[in-house]
Amino acid sequence: MSERVLVKGTEAIGEAAIRAGCRLFFGYPITPQNELPEYMSKRMPEVGGTFLQTESEVATINMVYGAACTGTRVMTSTSSPGFSLMQEGISYMACAQLPAVLVNVVRGGPGLGDIQPSQGDYWQATKGGGHGDYKLIVLAPSTVQEAVDLTYLAFDLADEYRNPVLIIADGVIGQMMEPVTFPEFRDLNTLPKHDSWALTGAKGREKHIVVSFDIDPYVLEKMNLELVEKYKKIEAKEKRWEEYKLDDAEVVITAFGTVARIAKSVVEQARKEGIKVGLFRPITLWPFPYERLEEISKGKKLIFDVEMNMGQMLEDVKLAVKDHAPIEYYGRLGGVVPTPDEILQALKSKLGR
Repeated sequence: MSERVLVKGTEAIGEAAIRAGCRLFFGYPITPQNELPEYMSKRMPEVGGTFLQTESEVATINMVYGAACTGTRVMTSTSSPGFSLMQEGISYMACAQLPAVLVNVVRGGPGLGDIQPSQGDYWQATKGGGHGDYKLIVLAPSTVQEAVDLTYLAFDLADEYRNPVLIIADGVIGQMMEPVTFPEFRDLNTLPKHDSWALTGAKGREKHIVVSFDIDPYVLEKMNLELVEKYKKIEAKEKRWEEYKLDDAEVVITAFGTVARIAKSVVEQARKEGIKVGLFRPITLWPFPYERLEEISKGKKLIFDVEMNMGQMLEDVKLAVKDHAPIEYYGRLGGVVPTPDEILQALKSKLGR
């Protein structure tokens, strides 16, 4: 059995990226994710990779863009205001169909906000924070072990679909320490080849051109339609979720990330009081598992959405549930983390108890 080690969430993500074959990291400091670039600054030289602290988040994402053009596994991390500054470059990368892994350790907002954990970047992550018609694959871990596993997976998804993949966590998952088991190091010689499009020098072959621009609207429309078809494939194959004690549940809590792990305690407490509650946790925030949540919602007394924001995932929950069950919401804002007792009392109030 592989050794289990106690490690902080941000550092665990960094180590998982290295083991997945990431050898290029660009980043700029912002709390609460600073330990991740700090960790990469030490580890990258040890594995023959490159770490570079940039002058800004705008510079960061454009360096990621350039590195991704070579087909090399590349990564950056930031927190909410920094992620906002990256949106133009992310839109460019999505249109140019470039693989890269992005990490957003979400903090309170809007604006500069604070450094406390939040889930206020859900809309930005899933609806497209930049311009144009594009999508990111968005993965939301709820434990440090899952952050490791999803980071490892993210590089494979980015390569398979030639698309940026976002790991969206928050300050709780980024700062907590939990025991994890790391995957083995990928053999770099076995990583996917990108000879058909990557910019690796054109000697002996026709040149490759990687762009997110065309002055001819019909050509640009064709590029967009290619993206649409790719997104349909991702929606068909890559939806992920967790179901917890739903077999006999009459009430379903919907939550993701940190709030979902808190909600598991709520489920246990509620059941001790005779309330049959279960949890549905989307792991992929995009593509969102609409069909499965719709099926689960049929015949339920209540769907209870809980988030650390003003109800951003609630929109997707409503699209999934339709009119199969009543929906209520409870949330905390500005970096406040709800307690199990708060959530349980809010749930009981909605149920008239």
